[in-house]
Amino acid sequence: MGIRAQGGSLAPGRVVGDGRYRLLAQFGVDERAAAHLWRARDGQLKRDVALTLLVGDPADAEAARLARRTLERAAHASKFGHGGVARVLDVLSLGSGVTSSEGLLGVVVAEWTKGSDLVDLVAQRPVAPAAAARMVQALAEAVDHAHQNGLVLGLDHPQRLRLTPDGALKLAFPGPLPEATLRDDVKALGAVLYLLLTGRWALPGGPAAIPAAPHAPTGRVIPPRSLVPTVPVELSSLAVRTIEDGGHGGIRTSAAILRVLDQVAEAEERTQLIKAVGEEEAVAESDGTVWTTKKPVKDVARRKKLAFGVTVLVVATVVILAWGGMMLINLFQGESKSSGPKINVAASSSQVAPPPGEQQPPAQKPPAPAVGAAVKPSAVAVYNPGSKGDSPGKARNATDGDSVTSWKTDQYDEQFPVLKDGVGLVVTFKDPINLSQVKIDAANAGSKVEIRSADKKNPKLDETKVVGSGDLAAGESTIALQQPQQGQYFIIWITQLGEDDKGKLVTELKELTFLPAG
Repeated sequence: MGIRAQGGSLAPGRVVGDGRYRLLAQFGVDERAAAHLWRARDGQLKRDVALTLLVGDPADAEAARLARRTLERAAHASKFGHGGVARVLDVLSLGSGVTSSEGLLGVVVAEWTKGSDLVDLVAQRPVAPAAAARMVQALAEAVDHAHQNGLVLGLDHPQRLRLTPDGALKLAFPGPLPEATLRDDVKALGAVLYLLLTGRWALPGGPAAIPAAPHAPTGRVIPPRSLVPTVPVELSSLAVRTIEDGGHGGIRTSAAILRVLDQVAEAEERTQLIKAVGEEEAVAESDGTVWTTKKPVKDVARRKKLAFGVTVLVVATVVILAWGGMMLINLFQGESKSSGPKINVAASSSQVAPPPGEQQPPAQKPPAPAVGAAVKPSAVAVYNPGSKGDSPGKARNATDGDSVTSWKTDQYDEQFPVLKDGVGLVVTFKDPINLSQVKIDAANAGSKVEIRSADKKNPKLDETKVVGSGDLAAGESTIALQQPQQGQYFIIWITQLGEDDKGKLVTELKELTFLPAG
């Protein structure tokens, strides 16, 4: 049965858009905006197109206003080009391509996307985790590109998405809701990942054909891994942390999603490479011929990384074997020439053992670099790119000279960098100093930190430079910089959290001391 609009039934064969587009098949309804999603035939250019039909009464002023907002956003998106989004070809509005008798408030015309319907795909069975990660990765790249250009895509409805023949997800029916935000796009990426992994939709307003994701009594969505145990913990956590608005460690940007998906994809590629080598060895013929049906890896950059890793392993093996051989030769030569000096294999090749009866002087450590008196920062703040939280009001406790007070991170459920790259403190000195060492008094062990220099107080992470790193013990740890670094801004960047006495992932810093070169 067709869907009734004011001007007649929306059914296959009906012509809309002032007689230009003939409806072929319906692919869904986004009830939040009364948007009907159709495949249609462009009678003028003789090609198939995707239509988003905004159904409503032209006399309803509020509905007409909301439709105009959607059409404006769609028209703005027509200037955006990316493989993950169908290109907007035209936008029709009342009096400009749409007549009042059609029962429509507007039409968004986009290129037709060949492939499969996403809802049909997940209705059969959940998608394998590695394949789900690759699908969302392509969509996340489109979102990241759009957000950099100030565009909201509006992909928070699964029937607007299609799976292309090359296995990538694509926004096939553009037309964001009037009130949609950048955050809605990011949450949608988490919901799409959740849908692929479990077959359930985790956001409001999903189609009736897809069951809703279950929620705990607290209101939080149940992790995918609880429904499908084969889902890796990284993907399960990524989906939940992207969807949820509250709590600490939430993912708020498409760039953060891409970082996690890249890690998952690289791990899967290494696994597949190991499997491929095993399969090829298993079917190798006696004459050395190897038969395999696996296709070569298409990602040139990753092939180079893997090739480099294998080369390093081979070179290291050769060096170790050569060194072992030299040691054996030296040992035999020492035994056959009892009258000559014997080689000390524990020393360098240029050293010989001392004459009998003569004591070997103890090895001396290189002197520690001299340092001057500690310099107190003029300001300290939490450095938390792309996020908030982590006790910003207590940052000054880390440099107040009192080890009783402290600053600590929020408690996290997953280790960095699953949820984000890290968190830290940025310190500012009144005048530039030539920093040589940083002493860190930590309340708990297990943290890894980097000392980074910066040219300004609030830089992006990729605008900073690592000048030292180390592991923190419970108590005072000293991190010596690779070489003294002149600067006015330095960041104590935590790349791995420690654990408190309850096993929670958290880092607590009681005092930071900055020592310049002497």
